[in-house]
Amino acid sequence: MQYMLLIYGDEAQYEGMTPEQLAASMPAWEAFGRQYESIIKAGDALQATSSASTVRVRDGKTTVTDGPFAETREQLGGYYLLDCDLDQALEAAAACPGALFGSIELRPVMIFPSDDSA
Repeated sequence: MQYMLLIYGDEAQYEGMTPEQLAASMPAWEAFGRQYESIIKAGDALQATSSASTVRVRDGKTTVTDGPFAETREQLGGYYLLDCDLDQALEAAAACPGALFGSIELRPVMIFPSDDSA
């Protein structure tokens, strides 16, 4: 089973970090990656919500707006795609450094039946 491990936190805490402070936070993330490398299939950090665009199509018209869809206290900061069972996914979520300052959402990846008749 695949799970998306979604990392939410207050991106404002990173805005004021010096390069040295940012570098000091990296070993925990690197250790997490090494510990769970057998189940991590992909993962990336995301740029700030100020760089985001939201796209909507209504009545055939496309609208693009700056920023995220909703204002929230926590923003999506990154993700990991895991390939494991639920217990392993929950263990990885609890071990993720982002859980120390934000929240981790785990969501199973939807699997669609294949249509082999085509």
